[in-house]
Amino acid sequence: MKSTTQTERILRHLKDYNSITTWEAIQEYGITRLSARIFDIKDMGYKIKSEIETATNRYGETVNYKRYILEV
Repeated sequence: MKSTTQTERILRHLKDYNSITTWEAIQEYGITRLSARIFDIKDMGYKIKSEIETATNRYGETVNYKRYILEV
């Protein structure tokens, strides 16, 4: 039985939910190098755009992070 690769998991997530952040990748799949997997998916011919989102962390500080979005 062939196991699913990290790239396949991220691509499936993007197809199912349209977007993902690094935090979501860590929580859902234990994948810590999301940008590398996004690079692989782009290399496969998929169009992925990214947007910067802003939130407040537990210390009250403003933080920025990327959301990767599958373009259809």
